[in-house]
Amino acid sequence: MTLPSHLKTSAAIVARGVVGLALSFALIAGAMPASARQAATAPVQAPAAVPAIQGQGPALWVVKDADSTLYLFGSVHVLRPTTGWESPRVKAAFDSASDVWFEISNPDDQAAIVPLIQQYGVSPTYRNATTLTTGELTLFANAAHDLGLDAVKMDNFRPWFAGLMLSVTPLVKAGYDPKSGVEIVLKARAEAAGKPVHGFETIDKQVRILADMPEAVQLAFLRETLKDYDEATVKLDEMVEDWARGDVPAIERLMVQEMKTDSPALYKALLVDRNTDWANQIQTLLQGSGTAFIAVGAAHLAGPDSVQAQLKARGVDVEAVQ
Repeated sequence: MTLPSHLKTSAAIVARGVVGLALSFALIAGAMPASARQAATAPVQAPAAVPAIQGQGPALWVVKDADSTLYLFGSVHVLRPTTGWESPRVKAAFDSASDVWFEISNPDDQAAIVPLIQQYGVSPTYRNATTLTTGELTLFANAAHDLGLDAVKMDNFRPWFAGLMLSVTPLVKAGYDPKSGVEIVLKARAEAAGKPVHGFETIDKQVRILADMPEAVQLAFLRETLKDYDEATVKLDEMVEDWARGDVPAIERLMVQEMKTDSPALYKALLVDRNTDWANQIQTLLQGSGTAFIAVGAAHLAGPDSVQAQLKARGVDVEAVQ
């Protein structure tokens, strides 16, 4: 594995939302001008209906024991409003649940995200202007302008934070809307129905996954984001199409196998370790009773180290819902 390959993969992984584009949106909203932030973080209203699915729709699994039923749904954190994903079986599973679980329970909580941005995303001793090349600074300025920001005011943004912000901007320009993402929609519905919402992780933990990457990896992530800025939607478009029709092997090829091959350390940190933790928590949930609906990024439910694979290795039965 070459270092450039490792870093290119890092950028692609984050941009495709393995860590969580709901978190990405919260980070961006926390750094936007006040007027833009107010619009971006307006209360989300649960839509009356999600657009019709094409074919069977995204995959769904179920874990059961004598007194517990846990549904596992692989989500995409940011979608175009026209993307259909709620099949009858997904709706029935969600409606039957008394509790709802996501990667993080509060991706839209600005009170929680702003201090983390200040602590981990901004550094008075770091300057993009002295690190990037002249050509990269031009791309940086153009991308910042698209976000409604001045590149000068982003000069002290650490590379992981600047790269994350700029990786999401072209997706929004292309019509992807964080408020149409699965978790945001389901969270609004859960709250309207009085269903408790839980998170396997905290916003702090997700931020630290990115902020604790080596500085060289962060910088190359930013450079790769700038380099591929105008084509950022291509892979996400492909992944969303595969996800929306329930093609789990395709998601594994696009998002899981590439990371495992090109960046084993990142694969372990972003997928294997977190999937292990979530499988532990799911086993704990099975010790209780009732029905829960669990929605996490689709990459966590694909491949040899998926949440389902880890549960099966422990003797827990996981079945696909047809």
